[in-house]
Amino acid sequence: MKIKDWMNTGFGIKRWFGLAIVGISLLVFAIIELIFRRFGEDVYNLYYIYLLILGASTLYVSTAELLKNFMSLAKDGLIDFNMDSREIGSLIHDKKLLVQGPRVVIIGGGTGLSTILKGIKSYTNNITAVVTVADDGGGSGVLREDLGILPPGDIRNCLVALANTEPLMEELMQYRFKDGSLKGQSFGNLFLAAMDGVSDNFEDAVQKMASVLAITGKVLPVTLDNIRINAVLENDQVVVGESHIPDVSISEGAKIARLYITPENAECLSDVREEILRADAIILGPGSLYTSIIPNILVKGVPEAIKESRARKIYVCNVMTQPGETDEFKVSDHIRAIYRHGDIGPLDYVFANTTKIRNPKLRSAYHHMNQFEVPVDEENLKEYDFKLITGDFIKPRETSVRHDAEKLSQKLMEIILSEALVNDKKRILEYVALSGKLKHRKK
Repeated sequence: MKIKDWMNTGFGIKRWFGLAIVGISLLVFAIIELIFRRFGEDVYNLYYIYLLILGASTLYVSTAELLKNFMSLAKDGLIDFNMDSREIGSLIHDKKLLVQGPRVVIIGGGTGLSTILKGIKSYTNNITAVVTVADDGGGSGVLREDLGILPPGDIRNCLVALANTEPLMEELMQYRFKDGSLKGQSFGNLFLAAMDGVSDNFEDAVQKMASVLAITGKVLPVTLDNIRINAVLENDQVVVGESHIPDVSISEGAKIARLYITPENAECLSDVREEILRADAIILGPGSLYTSIIPNILVKGVPEAIKESRARKIYVCNVMTQPGETDEFKVSDHIRAIYRHGDIGPLDYVFANTTKIRNPKLRSAYHHMNQFEVPVDEENLKEYDFKLITGDFIKPRETSVRHDAEKLSQKLMEIILSEALVNDKKRILEYVALSGKLKHRKK
């Protein structure tokens, strides 16, 4: 849209533009008179100082209103930003705008967290991944028992997802030994374990590894306490340890009633709380509900900070149910489980995939493993105040179904921009550039 068109939209553009000219005129007139002092009396000097203040105030108010109306036009789609893609790319890659991008905190663990990080890092440098450290299975569990360190697996995946290094470095960090005493262990886990040995604590080790990988944003363990997840099943049986919960739930034929962690007084890092409070958006998931997301909000300080934060709270629901964790769960069951375990305040948005698995062989394979698409039960969700965002958010593969990082991050950033930036007059350049980036990537 051309300037002559949006000047006639009825948004008050001409009115505030005219007032700005009046303010500039008053400023110029007062400054000239004060410099040349054609009338030297004190009363005239006070009069021109008054005009100077009036002009500055008028210019400030008119500029603020112009920016506000301009952002409103942009939000309503009445202004089309036809910025050259090369200019946007230059701004992005030079980090002239991304360093001031929206602050996004993503809470979770597992492959879901690393997937969304890969998408979000294209739009902002201000990403903080808050990662669960309750894993006690696989290679991470072995290192946890042998060396007494916090489980490094999820931390490693997040660091690799945010890394700005050569592909060879990513391949090296994810490499798993195939033979010998290190069989099944990843090099990245060993690297982080070694870094922990030469650092003051695990948090310091993570930051040093982040520097080596030159990551975008931050990766923070939710706590430095050696926590474990425990589950109480519907038959009142207690299961100790994250890796045992699904198997015992299946063998007992009893669903998870509630989770708790030990020690129960484990506290989050001060940096975790600070990042949550400063965030423009807080994203829970995607990831395993009971073993990746809920363990984080059981740590003291996390739910309190989420509730206190003025950020938009967003939950990304899993695509598939998980045996022993969320069998027969609908979207509403996920929401109830989160609210039951942590007083985080109301969610603002919930993302749910509505696309079915198109590959019949892949769909059959999942159903054979008792994994099914999570139904979106909109009727039950009406009792909540959040806005439900549905759509195609998956990337079907030959062997697995996962969230599509690009599709999901684009929709998330649309919401974050419209909620966090569009009404902030100080961030108009950032909003314009990132809006252009989104439009360009959608083509």
